[in-house]
Amino acid sequence: MQNVLTFERVRQTINRKNVAIVTFFHLLAIPVFYTFNWQNAVALLIGNWIVGSLGVGLGWHRLLTHRSFVVPKWLEYLLAALGTMSVQDSPDKWAATHRMHHAFVETDKDPHSTRPGFWWAQIGWIVWGTAQDHDQATLQRYVPDLLKDKGHALISRFYYVPIVVSAFILFAIGGWTMIVWGVFARVVVGWHTTWFVNSLSHIYGSKPHNTDDDSTNNWFVALLTFGEGWHNNHHAFPTSARHGLQWYQFDMNWIAIRVFEKLGWAKQIKTPDFKPAAVELNQTA
Repeated sequence: MQNVLTFERVRQTINRKNVAIVTFFHLLAIPVFYTFNWQNAVALLIGNWIVGSLGVGLGWHRLLTHRSFVVPKWLEYLLAALGTMSVQDSPDKWAATHRMHHAFVETDKDPHSTRPGFWWAQIGWIVWGTAQDHDQATLQRYVPDLLKDKGHALISRFYYVPIVVSAFILFAIGGWTMIVWGVFARVVVGWHTTWFVNSLSHIYGSKPHNTDDDSTNNWFVALLTFGEGWHNNHHAFPTSARHGLQWYQFDMNWIAIRVFEKLGWAKQIKTPDFKPAAVELNQTA
């Protein structure tokens, strides 16, 4: 198994592959500043919901990583495939990273702890060191369930295909400017909002639950990530399918799960056993 590097050592190793990918997408997103039209904006917003909410937040995070609920295999595979268009590596590597984060939160084995600072948790861990380039032994340890599943193995092997297909579809609808908005700009927006969960939601916000980490509930990040910013709630109840535990904590991903439940697709939904009043007291304590 690969050695988990200390923060000091990992900063000495540039991840050239990730630097190239991050630079490439940011540069090709620049034309958004002079190619605006409502059709392109709608492509970005709808794409961000499909990929960021259904794919990453609901699919990769709450379903694949934490197994917070159960859906038919066809839907599980569809959600996993949608998440690949986030260009955040393959589903198995993403899930492995997040399981490592929960196992070693705020230690030198946490892939994106905020202890070295905001920028490390936001993007530094991506462009320096191992990032999500896990070896087979690490994957076997953290995501054996995904490796054993032939469907997920196939999706992870060809994870770059869906975004290529989406680019052709967008070009057919709105030309190259829609690719700029619906692919490159959408990916950049999705990256930074997802990484805000790693950074801002471990630095700024409220801590209604006494967890042994720096996780916070950050309403701004929650709005940007369809509910993933209620991060202190999530660290207190990692397997909960619901992150917005109070009525005023908007959680779009939880709403989608409830819709799936009404359709008969989502079952065995896990929610925390807690008393809201007790949480309110803890907030004011």
